[in-house]
Amino acid sequence: MKEKLMDIVLIAGLWLDGTAWDDVLPELEALGHRGIPLTLPGQGDGATSASYDDQAAAVVAAVDAAEGAPLVVGHSAASTLAWVAADRRPDAVTGVVLIGGFPTTDGQAYADFFQTDGDAVAFPGWETFAGPDSDDMSPELKAAVAAGAHPVPVGVTTGVVRWSDERRHDVPLTLVCPEFGPEQAREWIASGDVPELADATALELVDLDSGHWPMWTQPAALAALLDQATRRSADASARTSVR
Repeated sequence: MKEKLMDIVLIAGLWLDGTAWDDVLPELEALGHRGIPLTLPGQGDGATSASYDDQAAAVVAAVDAAEGAPLVVGHSAASTLAWVAADRRPDAVTGVVLIGGFPTTDGQAYADFFQTDGDAVAFPGWETFAGPDSDDMSPELKAAVAAGAHPVPVGVTTGVVRWSDERRHDVPLTLVCPEFGPEQAREWIASGDVPELADATALELVDLDSGHWPMWTQPAALAALLDQATRRSADASARTSVR
């Protein structure tokens, strides 16, 4: 194994716990990094009354506990949670990577996208994600992922997102584009659909030939992109520090 280069905090999207990164962890280790997969409050720990604020606090705690300045990775809806690290710890993270998702706009609900089932939002089934999102997943993989999905408390999905530190916009940021391409993402940003990314001063868009869940379908390629992001982010931080 190579000498450890960086801690990488890994946050999976709705319904997923830390095991979503199991195939990525050895790939990161082979590249010299330590992956830190998070199981968020209410998404795998049985805390049915968990809130968005609880999940945001868990991300900040993971950043504080990491060795050195970690790279923080958010997948899908959890891109917002990764951006929380930039907002609340802009000087303590090397950079942020978003995989197939975007930070929620200030004042909006975190992830109020799906119908609730009582006090939770259950995984809605693969019909909701038919097409490019899931075309690269086998029926066996889909069944396994669905079987391990955790209902997300409505206190999480309906929590209001607030941004407070303008320094977040200068944190090195990588957007991994899986089921959509960089050009499409640029169009969304230019149209004002993603204001947080429009204001980012150190944004890089990279393509990944996969569906929405590359941690299962392209773990080695995803790990390689995260490795590249650690280097870009470290270089950007070094340039900023000498200005």
